[in-house]
Amino acid sequence: MQKEAIYHRPKDNFAYAYDKETLHILLQTKKDDIGSVTLIHGDPYNWKHEQWQTKTMEMTKTGSTNLHDYWLAEVKPPFRRLRYGFQCTDGAETWVYTEGGFFSSPPSEIANYFCFPYLHGVDVFQAPEWVKDTVWYQIFPERFANGDASLDPDEALPWGSAKPTPANFFGGDFQGIIDHLDYLVKLGINGIYFTPIFKAHSNHKYDTIDYMELDPQFGNKKTFRRLVTACHDRGIRVMLDAVFNHSGFFFPPFQDVLENQEKSQYKDWFHLWEFPVTAEGEPNYDTFGFVASMPKLDTTNKEVKEYLLNAAKYWVEEFDIDGWRLDVANEVDHSFWREFRRVVKAVKPDAYILGEIWHDSMPWLQGDQFDAVMNYPFTNGAIDFFAKQLMAAEDFAHSVTKVLHMYPANVNEAAFNLLDSHDTPRILTLADGSRERVKLLYLFQLSFVGTPCLYYGDEIGMAGGQDPGCRACMVWDEEQQDHELFAFVQLLIQLRKDEPLFGNNGKFRFIHTDNQQNCVVYEKFEASGRLIFAVNNSAQDRHLQKEILAPITAKPWKEWVFTNNSKVDKQPVVELADIKLPPYGFRIFEQ
Repeated sequence: MQKEAIYHRPKDNFAYAYDKETLHILLQTKKDDIGSVTLIHGDPYNWKHEQWQTKTMEMTKTGSTNLHDYWLAEVKPPFRRLRYGFQCTDGAETWVYTEGGFFSSPPSEIANYFCFPYLHGVDVFQAPEWVKDTVWYQIFPERFANGDASLDPDEALPWGSAKPTPANFFGGDFQGIIDHLDYLVKLGINGIYFTPIFKAHSNHKYDTIDYMELDPQFGNKKTFRRLVTACHDRGIRVMLDAVFNHSGFFFPPFQDVLENQEKSQYKDWFHLWEFPVTAEGEPNYDTFGFVASMPKLDTTNKEVKEYLLNAAKYWVEEFDIDGWRLDVANEVDHSFWREFRRVVKAVKPDAYILGEIWHDSMPWLQGDQFDAVMNYPFTNGAIDFFAKQLMAAEDFAHSVTKVLHMYPANVNEAAFNLLDSHDTPRILTLADGSRERVKLLYLFQLSFVGTPCLYYGDEIGMAGGQDPGCRACMVWDEEQQDHELFAFVQLLIQLRKDEPLFGNNGKFRFIHTDNQQNCVVYEKFEASGRLIFAVNNSAQDRHLQKEILAPITAKPWKEWVFTNNSKVDKQPVVELADIKLPPYGFRIFEQ
């Protein structure tokens, strides 16, 4: 037994309150090293005849990566307190793993055991419930639709008349979005994530000039209020993008610094290295990356903090927006985000707070800062397997399993799962133009745990490379739209709403991978039933053994058949010789 590979700590994703009465306890072991794990647990104050009273519970293996197995126990301690250890067996030897180390039998000294002191309801991670049933649609306002030509910047080009560049404009605005909301309703969208809409110099608006004013290119506050109301009338939530890590070059306090240098009343608003401050060539102040036009704000400064928190409160309070997406969130101090959460939640307790973080984000997901982060580890695995076909089936399963075990289950349920965005090439381009691969991406994304997000235009077959190529004008000419792809995505979204297991209910796990055939089989399950997805990510016909479905063959089951009219018929399965999958095809079985 590889004891040095056995790992647990009584916090974060290894021990947490899933709800007000349930603890999730997770153990990590070396892959294929341990045959079974038993949780030894009890209330620390439950003693009889000078003996600590314990119970045992078999733990469930919830997944594996190339290095590790993960084991889970769900415990409901009657008095919300718990001491516990793990009895690990590999067939040849048995050891009890505790905070005090390894023992050949359960130690009698209770201080050796791991401790979860008390399950406080207030400490349970709680993201807004509505988010779990939301399908997001990301809109880059400058490129979605031009509804009011009178607002166009002087240099605006006719819609879609040129390729996107870092500097050109096409006149997208709020009215254009209002004009096409029914299109989004038809698709099935019930959440919109807008990239920045505040006054800025660039077309992308991530260089804010005024956090309290809208960019005049998009419209005024009256029109924006109409937009939010129109969205809410259609059951669509609205999330705005906040850039609090840095301002824009033309942000008045930064301009004051450039003009007045060390005499500026705003010199402490930024991370300045020396005077004179110069924005030419290499900046001599902290910036986003090394972009001189995006000076980094000092969010520990009292005045900066007050200004930004007032802006965060204002747009929720005055316009009833439903959430904030926070740009470059990992480079802002944790103290600021804790205050941000208190301010926003005081106005709207069920507002969604989403951080842009591309790596392991556990420090921000403790319940005191964000409700979710943009789940790029999920994105990377899905893109490398389905779109680029650079990853083997088993490695893909390992990558997704790792993602699922990075965070508590209730965090995963609110994770923001995207396939592409304004910061990445579009999925059709990543898939080398293969709509079949794109369909598999959507199938996986929309049947996975979390809250999915589509990037505008992907659903009709828009392509585009790295920024700025991914920021082209939305194609509204129906003759240039891929209606078959639209109908497929529309159906998946509807299934996510109508079928709880297809959507954000139930647990997820892989049950089979085949590197040679490039196929994966995964399931969504709960006590009431299960769905099994067999997916062929190759250009050849594939055959999988029916024994893969062993978990459900003992009971009657049905197959979901996708018909030509974009509907699903549930057909009873009488006999199945094997599982035949067409090129880039899939089959779904329901217990």
